Amino acid sequence: MITLGVIFLLRSFGIIHIHWINILHLWPIFLLIGGINLIFAHNRTVWASVLKIGVVILGLCILLFGNFNDRYNFWPNRYYYHGDNNNDADDNDDDDDDNGKSIVKVEGNSTFNEPFHADARIVKLNINGGGTVYRLSDTTSQLFQAYTKEFGGQYEFSHSVVDSVYTLDFDMKKHTRFHWDKNKENSVVFKLNSAPIWDMDISTGATKLDFDLTKYKVRNFKISGGAAAFNVKLGQPLDATNVNISTGVSEVRISVPNDAACSITTDSGLSSNNFEGFTKTNDGHYETPGFSSAKKKITIKLEGGISDFKVTRY
Repeated sequence: MITLGVIFLLRSFGIIHIHWINILHLWPIFLLIGGINLIFAHNRTVWASVLKIGVVILGLCILLFGNFNDRYNFWPNRYYYHGDNNNDADDNDDDDDDNGKSIVKVEGNSTFNEPFHADARIVKLNINGGGTVYRLSDTTSQLFQAYTKEFGGQYEFSHSVVDSVYTLDFDMKKHTRFHWDKNKENSVVFKLNSAPIWDMDISTGATKLDFDLTKYKVRNFKISGGAAAFNVKLGQPLDATNVNISTGVSEVRISVPNDAACSITTDSGLSSNNFEGFTKTNDGHYETPGFSSAKKKITIKLEGGISDFKVTRY
């Protein structure tokens, strides 16, 4: 209790940075701490007391401060073998209903395409599904492309148009049993057209997401996730670029341009916050210099239970 009290006090003053995500992967340390303390519970010698205290301090320090590059390898993604894993989206049904909505259902390695439409000035992209690695960095002459690698579950893609606003829905459906092989993980590589203004809404579970948005005009970017790892790089803002991230136990890394006006509002419970280059204006609010007078702004809102938030400028 004394150790935890000291750690939380140092964190409150910004002296130390805590990696909450380690608790997901290094939780057996609690078993080691508890086991050693049970074994020596009735041993009153000096060396036993030193050992018990040392194990507690060392274990908590590893849990809270350890920075391990391979921490995500321990996630239990869910996979199922389909036999033939080389199906293409063109081999499946592509139907248009009366509402102008098309649905493609596939399993295996697949490609999804939505042609570019000259009137597509605003596009809403909705992504739903966990147990997947999502990546975005390159542009395309199409409106939307997705390349999937599927070992479990089923992707669905649909589109609709209302008042020249295009809505694209990309969902992971029907997960099956667990598989522990990291080399057989569901993954999706997206490519988007850089001409429209994009609104993105991403809802995930245990997911790793790596989005480079520097080539796109992003108006709204929203993420809702559980135990996840989010790495997002923003480009220059529009008149107003809004970023909303709500997580459970996650690691969130956001990069913003060094010359962009940006503010951060946090409601993060026990989460760890690290905002380089930002000035704290009041409790839970941070800004870059000159934010209030800037014409174009990035507004970031962060909510999390026990998460690790870091915002940097590049």
